[in-house]
Amino acid sequence: MAAAETSSNSTGMRPTLGLTGVTVNAMALIAPGAFLWITLQIQSAQTVPGGTASTALDIWPGIVFALILAFMTALSYSELARIYPEAGSGSCYYFAEKAFVDKAEIRHHRWARIAKLVTGWAAHLFYWVYPGVMVAFMAILISYILGQFGLDIGLVPQMVIAVLFAILVGYIALRGVNGSTMTALVINVVQLVALVGFSAIAIWYRVANPDNAQFVHPTATSVILPKGVLNVLMQSTVAILILVGFESCTAFGAEAKNARRDVPRAVIIALVVQGLFAYLIEYFAANFAISDKLTGTAADGTALTGLDAAGASSAPMGDLIRLIGDSLLGGVGFGLMVVIAITVALAILSTTLSAMNTGVRITFAMAQDKEMPEPLGLLHSTFVTPHMAVFAMIAVSAVIGVIGVISVVTLTGITLASNFGTFVLYALTCLWAIIAFASRPDFNWLKHLVVPGLGLLANIVMLVTILGVGIVGGGDSQTESLIAVGFAAVWAVASGIYVVMSNRRTGRSLVTQPKAAA
Repeated sequence: MAAAETSSNSTGMRPTLGLTGVTVNAMALIAPGAFLWITLQIQSAQTVPGGTASTALDIWPGIVFALILAFMTALSYSELARIYPEAGSGSCYYFAEKAFVDKAEIRHHRWARIAKLVTGWAAHLFYWVYPGVMVAFMAILISYILGQFGLDIGLVPQMVIAVLFAILVGYIALRGVNGSTMTALVINVVQLVALVGFSAIAIWYRVANPDNAQFVHPTATSVILPKGVLNVLMQSTVAILILVGFESCTAFGAEAKNARRDVPRAVIIALVVQGLFAYLIEYFAANFAISDKLTGTAADGTALTGLDAAGASSAPMGDLIRLIGDSLLGGVGFGLMVVIAITVALAILSTTLSAMNTGVRITFAMAQDKEMPEPLGLLHSTFVTPHMAVFAMIAVSAVIGVIGVISVVTLTGITLASNFGTFVLYALTCLWAIIAFASRPDFNWLKHLVVPGLGLLANIVMLVTILGVGIVGGGDSQTESLIAVGFAAVWAVASGIYVVMSNRRTGRSLVTQPKAAA
C-alpha cells in the first residue's frame, strides 16, 4: 500500500482526487477572475508612507515580484511534498516536523515540535483570516451590483450578507471535497474565459481609443517597467494575496490517489496557469486601458480620474468594464458589467471554498496531533469532513467579514494580516526545505539551497515592508499595519496560552528531548 493511501486510511479521509482534482483545488484559491475586481481598488489607492505619493503606477511590476517570490516558495512546497507524500492533510505543518525528526543526529529532533507549532500558527493566521477577507469582498461586490440597480444598501445589510455567505460556503465545504472540486472546476473554466474576453476588449479599447482618452500609462512599456523599488515592494505586499493558494493542494495529500506524483506537480501547474498566464495578462490589460475617462468622486466631493478614481471606487473594474462596453460595444457596458460581476461572484465563492477546505484540513491534522482542541479533529460520519473545524471556520469568517466591510482601511488591514501569515508561513517553508534536504543524498544545491534561500530572503523583505514601512509611515498605512499586527498578536497569544495549558495537562515540553534516532 502506498504511503499516501496509508495516511488517508489512518485519518479516515478517502483518496479520490487525481492530478486534475488536486490542481483545480489549488487553482480555485488563486482565482484570477475575482482578484482583478476585488484588489484593484486597494492597489490603486495605495501610497508610500506618509501618503505623499501613489504607488499605483507599479501595480504590474509589483505582481511580477510577488510572482517570483511565489515560484521560489512553490518549488520548496513541491520538493517537500515529493519526499513526504504521507503528509496527508498536515501539509506545511507536517513538513516542519519531518525536517527535524528525519535527521540521523538525534540532537536535531528536539526542535521538531516548536517548528511545527510556529508553522501551524502561521498557517492558521493565513488560512483562517483569508476566507473572512473573501467574505467581506463578496458583501461589497453584492452591494455594488445592487447599487447599479438603484438599490443602495447600508452597512448593516452588508454585514448580514457577509454572515450568510460564510454559512453558504461552509455548507458546501461540509459536504466534502468531491463536490468542492466539481464546483471549483466549473468556476475556473468560467472565470478564465471571462478574463480572456475582458483582456481582449480592454486592449482593443486602448488601441482603438474611441473616446480620445489620455491614458495613465503612455505606452505598453510603461505598464511593465518599475518606477521605484519601494513602490514595487509595497505593491507586492498586496499582490501576494492574488497569488497565494498554489500550496493549498499539499493539504489534500490524504485525499489524493497518488500524492507522491500528483501533489508536487499540482503546486507548480496551478501557479503557472493562474499566476504566470492569467494574472500577468489581465492586469496588463486593465492598467493599459485606464485613462482620464475613468471618473469618480472622492469622499470630500472632489472629482477624480484615472488611477485616483479607481482607488476611490468600491469596484473600479466594474466602472472600467462599463466604460469600455459603452464606448466600444454600442452601449452594452451595463449588461457586460453585470455578467462579469456574476463571474467574479462565482470566483469569490470558489476561492473562499478552497481556502476553507485547506484551513480546516490543517486544523484537523493539528487536532489529531493534540496540538489543537481535539473536537476539531472529528470527522463527519456521512461526508467524512472535519465538520467541527468547518463550523468554527464559519464563525471566524463571518466575524472577520463583518469587520472587513466597515471601511477600506479595516479591509486592507485584515488583508495585510492574512498576508503577514502568508509571508511567515512561506518563509518558514523555504527554511524547512533547506533543513530537510541538507543531509539527504538527493540534495541539489540549486533546488534545495539557492532557490529556497532566496525565497526565505524575499519573504522576510515582504514582512519588513508590511511592518516597518507601514508602521513608521503614519496615516492610513500605519493604521492598516497596526490592524495586521493586532490580528497576528491576538492569534499568537491565544496559541501560546493553549500550548501552555496543553503542556501542563499532558506533561509535554515545547523543546522535546529525543530518545532514539528516527
